[in-house]
Amino acid sequence: MPQHKSSIKRVRQDKKRRLHNRGLRSKMRTLYKRVFESSEKEEAEKRLKEAVSYLDRMTVKGIIHKNNAAHKKSNIVKHVNSLS
Repeated sequence: MPQHKSSIKRVRQDKKRRLHNRGLRSKMRTLYKRVFESSEKEEAEKRLKEAVSYLDRMTVKGIIHKNNAAHKKSNIVKHVNSLS
């Protein structure tokens, strides 16, 4: 365990942030998977818009790297375009 007051506070803050970020990542993965679950193009496009918006937000907040977001967006766009 840390000895200094500032280190103790840092541990508390890190724990709080980690739990918050875990929830954000979980929602991101759920939105990502929902795009692949949709079989109709209209529904998939609606979910795509929501997922891309959320991925961009996670990138700005520093939750994921911009290349990771770009890779995920590329995959879901390919899937939506493959639907008839």
